[in-house]
Amino acid sequence: MSLKYLLDTNIISEAIRPSPHPNVIQTIIEHQHQIAIGAVVWHELLVGCYRMPLSQRRTTIELYLYNEVKSKLPILPYTQTAAEWFAQERTRLISNGLTPSYADGQIAAIAQTNQLILVTRNVNDYQYFQNLDIENWFSH
Repeated sequence: MSLKYLLDTNIISEAIRPSPHPNVIQTIIEHQHQIAIGAVVWHELLVGCYRMPLSQRRTTIELYLYNEVKSKLPILPYTQTAAEWFAQERTRLISNGLTPSYADGQIAAIAQTNQLILVTRNVNDYQYFQNLDIENWFSH
């Protein structure tokens, strides 16, 4: 099965919440062989973990990240093609008075240049990028 979805940080984080959203978990399981994350998402997940004080919760999250995320999901790079797409989009958006988050732009670029659907809870963060397919599994 080929890749179809690029998951945003908030989708990966959902699985380790005390009460994860059932639709998100079910859809991750349903599409487990079609999902990937971007290197930018991997970075955001690690920073969130490493900023936590040493505790059982941090250990649990770190184990989840390495044993479930890194070992089971492809992590797609931010490539030259993605950088070029984002540079064009960022220029267009800034000229229209919009300033996208740099990390969100990189994530969008990875999704768009790999022809993947970006799955996020924060649809508004990505709505102005052109030619980007977006889904919100919280509303399934």
